[in-house]
Amino acid sequence: MSILFEPITIKNMELRNRFVRSATYDKFSDEKGHVTDKRIKLFADLADGGVGLIITGLTYVHPSGKLAAFESSLATDDCIPGLKRLTAAVHDRGAKIAVQLYHTGRENARFLKAKGQQALAPSFVPNDPYFTQDYRQMTEKELWEIIEAFGDAAKRAREAEFDAIQVHAAHVYLLSQFLSPFTNRRQDAWGGTLIERLRLHREIYRNIREKAGEDYQMLVKIGVQDGFSGGLEFSEGKQAAQLIAQWGFDALEISNGLRGKPYEETEFKTNISSLDREAYFRPWCREIKGLVDVPIMMVGGLRSFELMEEIIKNGDADFISLSRPLIREPGIINEWRSGNRLRPACISCNQCLEALRKGDELRCVQESLKGKAYKNQISR
Repeated sequence: MSILFEPITIKNMELRNRFVRSATYDKFSDEKGHVTDKRIKLFADLADGGVGLIITGLTYVHPSGKLAAFESSLATDDCIPGLKRLTAAVHDRGAKIAVQLYHTGRENARFLKAKGQQALAPSFVPNDPYFTQDYRQMTEKELWEIIEAFGDAAKRAREAEFDAIQVHAAHVYLLSQFLSPFTNRRQDAWGGTLIERLRLHREIYRNIREKAGEDYQMLVKIGVQDGFSGGLEFSEGKQAAQLIAQWGFDALEISNGLRGKPYEETEFKTNISSLDREAYFRPWCREIKGLVDVPIMMVGGLRSFELMEEIIKNGDADFISLSRPLIREPGIINEWRSGNRLRPACISCNQCLEALRKGDELRCVQESLKGKAYKNQISR
């Protein structure tokens, strides 16, 4: 049996293998952020397909942090019953499930403008080449409201029987905006040194622990380097990861910070057709793993089964985290377990991402095109 299929524990959460489905936005919510049958089927298929731990997509904790109309919510108690159906479907199939909690920060500027509202950010950055929408600096009062909202959402997550929560502190969202010196130019206690730029992370951690409990599994996805020059550098990002682990987060998923030019300066790197293009966050994971005493999840272009085994055996990470391959083949982990070590059919074209941005639900565009071609052939 491969090391990838050995049971493993995060704190007191026992997992059947080392495979994690990395958080992936799916657009399978209604307009109130409630669970739909489509999402339950998606997660049931992933659990049936062999994933050990499923992490949900973006789940907003506060109305000011909602990015899109059909986005999952834990901002209110009425979300709990539907989420209990979701967690039960996953548990019935032998997998564990964590919910990813986040606030979008300034990224929802276009969405809020249509509602006559302004997006919130650590600071206003003039002449920003990567963001030109309307937004404003957050007030101290708003910061504390969002901190409380994270804690309240985590408490609801536990009531909904999620096995863990994951705080989203990566990519372009609020916590990355606070960590990056490019987007956080505050002159108060929430900006300046690395410790001050991490204050929001720490206050959120404390609030969640207070409300959800010391024994509840708290994961974090952290962006340890921005995608462009002049932003967060890895020298600071790895220190941030080390500090976050010392506070008490139970596992770290290592990823990109703020995005630069598509796609190479983002987490969505494409053209992953050879081993040298895979596992593009491996050097970061390896270095951070040597600094912390908690498990590390490696995401980012992992495609070859043998490479995944090597990563775990070499101690570069403790978990293999997958997103795009599982969109097209939710059952590929069971294929690998059966001895069929095939390469995923995913070609890393990012058309799934572009379809989501245009308002479509999560799907593999290539698989859809394949299905249409087959139907056209049959109809001839």
